[in-house]
Amino acid sequence: MSQFEEHDFNTDSLDKGLWKKIFSYLMEYKRSIYVLFACMMIIASLDIAFPFMNSFAIDNFVIAKGTNQQLIIFGIIYFIGIFFQGLIVYLFIKAAGKIEMEFAYDIRKRAFHKLQELSFSYFDKTPLGWIMARMTSDIARLAEIVSWSLVDLVWGLTVIIGLTIVMLIVNWKLALLVLMVVPVLAYISVKFQRKILERYRSIRKVNSQITGAFSEGITGAKTSKTLVLESQLGSDFQVLTSNMRRESISAGILAAAFMPLVMGLGAISLSMILWQGGEAVLVGSLKFGTLMLFTQYAGAFFEPLRQLARILAEFQLAQASAERVLSLLNTDLDLVDSAEVIDTYGSILQPKPETYTRLKGSVTFRDVSFYYKKEEVVLSNFNLTVEAGQTIALVGETGSGKSTIVNLICRFYEPKSGTIEIDGINIQERSLGWLHSNLGYVLQAPHLFSGSVMENIRYGRLSASDEEVEQAAQMVNAHEFIMRLDDGYNTDVGEGGNRLSTGQKQLISFARAIIANPSIFVLDEATSSIDTETEQIIQHAIENLMRGKTSFIIAHRLSTIVHADRILVIRKGLIVEDGTHNSLIAKQGYYYRLYTNQFNEDLQNQLLHISEKKDA
Repeated sequence: MSQFEEHDFNTDSLDKGLWKKIFSYLMEYKRSIYVLFACMMIIASLDIAFPFMNSFAIDNFVIAKGTNQQLIIFGIIYFIGIFFQGLIVYLFIKAAGKIEMEFAYDIRKRAFHKLQELSFSYFDKTPLGWIMARMTSDIARLAEIVSWSLVDLVWGLTVIIGLTIVMLIVNWKLALLVLMVVPVLAYISVKFQRKILERYRSIRKVNSQITGAFSEGITGAKTSKTLVLESQLGSDFQVLTSNMRRESISAGILAAAFMPLVMGLGAISLSMILWQGGEAVLVGSLKFGTLMLFTQYAGAFFEPLRQLARILAEFQLAQASAERVLSLLNTDLDLVDSAEVIDTYGSILQPKPETYTRLKGSVTFRDVSFYYKKEEVVLSNFNLTVEAGQTIALVGETGSGKSTIVNLICRFYEPKSGTIEIDGINIQERSLGWLHSNLGYVLQAPHLFSGSVMENIRYGRLSASDEEVEQAAQMVNAHEFIMRLDDGYNTDVGEGGNRLSTGQKQLISFARAIIANPSIFVLDEATSSIDTETEQIIQHAIENLMRGKTSFIIAHRLSTIVHADRILVIRKGLIVEDGTHNSLIAKQGYYYRLYTNQFNEDLQNQLLHISEKKDA
């Protein structure tokens, strides 16, 4: 699901199945909901009782001139009712606020857990802005509307039903003057709800695009400034916000037009009551207090109708948000362990590490086929056998399938056909958690989490002590630069590690991988974005650390893989050359040409650098 798929949400009425699912989540807070319902029914009953008491007071204390003692008793009862109503209002606000916060918390937790379970393929095709909009504004809006709309819904229905019963009992003819506008109101509501829902869907779609633009603008700030794209990005953002403004105004106009229609119908009903009831009072067939009761009830009757109309409009907005939130929660998982595997090894979020076994590291591909898009096959009947402890370098042009091979080994994706075995066992017969606990993966662009250097290294193994963290840093020659930082290992690395250089982040990511003591290392062009000096430091460290461990290195700089046990040259998903550095150089094939070209380029760059230093 992505931004361009948002038009798939196109039902033109309230989706019963969707709301059934939403309310199933709400029923997890039964106690608070029951308290809320009880409070609102009590308040509704008091709202019905107060006009009746006013009518009684007019007929018995104003017109009939009752005694002072009766008036005092009536006043005390009235005051107790008002005090009790205030207490109930406090309780319902507390209950509704609790439901809103707990519902939002629970849905966000479910959504976050779902994101942890989803595979790489989901994040490949889903924009960050879409995900952030679901996790923030959509969930917040849904929680607010659902919780507080429940308040008005229960109150409104209780008032309408209660008023209808009382009015029919007191004077059925005047009651019909109030009720006659309900069918008209129902017809108008159906017409308006479709238009309002359409506008709110457009608003949510543009909101996702704006969130995405925010995210890209912030994460790509350096790039946009170096390319002098501020003006262009500002113009693009202006277009999005203008669309948001236009759709929001359109939705606001529809909602605003709806309310006056309801109020107009109420005014018509009230005028009919004053006309018919006034004549009845003049001829003595109706008490004045009863007429006042119906004028108050007419206003009280149409107030909940107005609230229900507003709730109807808000539920259109909530449905637009609910559709998107549930689309995330209901996303099917591409990578799913079998029930037997989960029973033995646990799941990603509830692992059973005590059942994990240590890997030796042999890897076998058996007739593996894979594609990201059906029309673009990456691997077809691919076969490969790697012995435990070997260092395997993967070389080839962009798009040849190097990263796909290691991603399949790491089970970030599943093969479309064929099997992958580690230590002779199909990796699908073990859990994702088991496999990943035996992996050490270092990316070309390392990602650090907000927090200290110590915390980032410890993410490799959460049970590691401070001494073990420092030992891991020393093993990759990171200890010296860490100690030069302001607070040493307690230095905050900033969001994404932006307070450190690329080389420093890479060294920390190596320490993080090493502290886990993995059986299989994967280095995905891990030294291609750092300077030569740092590369040499890392290269020296990893040669010692990877000894005896199965390692897969996707290399950009071929000088870093000359000591690999095997170098696989990949072209269009096929292994076209396989051997050591010396044997492949002797063949003078594709690898030979690639290596000599890169060697000559490096030599020219070094000579140019020496020449520039002499000129300086």
